Amino acid sequence: MIDFLRGQVAHLESEYVVLDVHGVGYRVFCPNPYAFSAKNQETVTVYTHHHVREDAILLFGFSTRDEQKLFRKLIEVSGIGPRVAMGILSGGNPDTVVAAIHQENISFLTKLPGIGKKTAQRMILDLKDKLEGMGGTASLFDPEPAAASAFQDGNPGWPEAREGLKALGYTDMELDRVWSKLKDQVSQDEAVDSVMKKALKLLYAG
Repeated sequence: MIDFLRGQVAHLESEYVVLDVHGVGYRVFCPNPYAFSAKNQETVTVYTHHHVREDAILLFGFSTRDEQKLFRKLIEVSGIGPRVAMGILSGGNPDTVVAAIHQENISFLTKLPGIGKKTAQRMILDLKDKLEGMGGTASLFDPEPAAASAFQDGNPGWPEAREGLKALGYTDMELDRVWSKLKDQVSQDEAVDSVMKKALKLLYAG
């Protein structure tokens, strides 16, 4: 199993990053590839999950061990495959996702990409006792007022996307500036992961 890769970012796309490790380019699918955009020409560490199935061998990558660990727990839940788990991590940082599971916050979980009520209930049932020591102390915002406020600005998924971007190290000032550019480019029903990726692209472009 490939547990991590260390190298330079050679290429970025909306779903993956290509990491140059001693002249070999590894395509690594990431929740938010643009999180690595500011690290061009620097040596970066990408924590990975090596996924093997009959028709493909894939690498999924993460910027932290917590993301990697939560991803591996998520794909143990019936109905959650690697792609859905990636969507969950793109829509919420590990602390808030773990907190939602511990607090049995179905309202929050069902706002994550690809998660319906039954899957949210399975996440709580299967994982609540398996996430000890994984953060989860985050104070979750009340989704209804936040969503209503964001809806007036164009998209109800922005508060969750903003929380994820803050977890990546972006400041309130940077996020306010990028939202002023982004709010006219997203639809009212656009998914959180899509909003986040568009925001990261704008942040990367400066």
